[in-house]
Amino acid sequence: MSAETHIHTAADTNATHPHGDTEGCITCPLCPHVCRLRTGETGFCRARANVDGTIRAVNYGRLTALALDPIEKKPLYHFHPESFILSVGSFGCNLACPFCQNAGIAMADDSTPTEHVAPARLAALADDLRHQPRGNLGVAFTYNEPLVGYEYIMDSAPLLHAAGLSVVLVTNGTISAEPLAQLLPHVDAMNIDLKAWRTDTYRRLGGDLETVKGTIARAVRSGVHVEVTTLIIPAMNDSAEDMDEEARWLAALSPDLPLHISRYFPRHRMSTPPTPIVTIDKLTAIARQHLRHVHRGNC
Repeated sequence: MSAETHIHTAADTNATHPHGDTEGCITCPLCPHVCRLRTGETGFCRARANVDGTIRAVNYGRLTALALDPIEKKPLYHFHPESFILSVGSFGCNLACPFCQNAGIAMADDSTPTEHVAPARLAALADDLRHQPRGNLGVAFTYNEPLVGYEYIMDSAPLLHAAGLSVVLVTNGTISAEPLAQLLPHVDAMNIDLKAWRTDTYRRLGGDLETVKGTIARAVRSGVHVEVTTLIIPAMNDSAEDMDEEARWLAALSPDLPLHISRYFPRHRMSTPPTPIVTIDKLTAIARQHLRHVHRGNC
């Protein structure tokens, strides 16, 4: 694997090693932003930085949230239903959604208070919880965008699997093809946000529709259990035509692919009134023409 595209080996921990350019910048290859960073600079995600000529995940092992949640809260309705899962989050995100539901940590940076939990300790915590009354399925990397802490997942997942625990990601799916290919063998289930069906809408959020579609398709084809969530926001992504196209595309991957159509509430920098329930009902009915498992959320 070349230095430009190299993401992770067991010896790297929280580092990537791309080449520098003639201006002294190095490029983070993790996601489509491909941030070019001088020494000391942090990328778009606020979680990855050029530290002395090496791209490092400055949020490595630094948790802002930890809870034992019902698996349905992720939401995952068709992956070990009625079980509980240890859910952990850090800080940072490689999108800039004005309606972010977890802005307090997703939009936070290196200055946010955290507790360091090494991969071995995380696996031990998860294993201990498995023997408690509610049990524990594994670990869900969630709350902020877990992919910006890619190396932490890659180091934790083998330990979790060795203990017989599942690895779950709740993600926006914004990751480049090569690191995704390295990641998928270590993941059991994903809920992937498909935030809109229009390229220009994704661009305004700092993302790329085709990248997310590629993540969904590759994850499904790799055998990972995948469920998709679309948060419906009035006048942004609530058209019947868009939902029909989205559901048709998902059904072409598998008509059994679960889709969660969730109701928006004002958060972060967006004050648009909540999505009318009638809109959720209408879009759910459209999606059910193509998909077998369509669920309303936040209603």
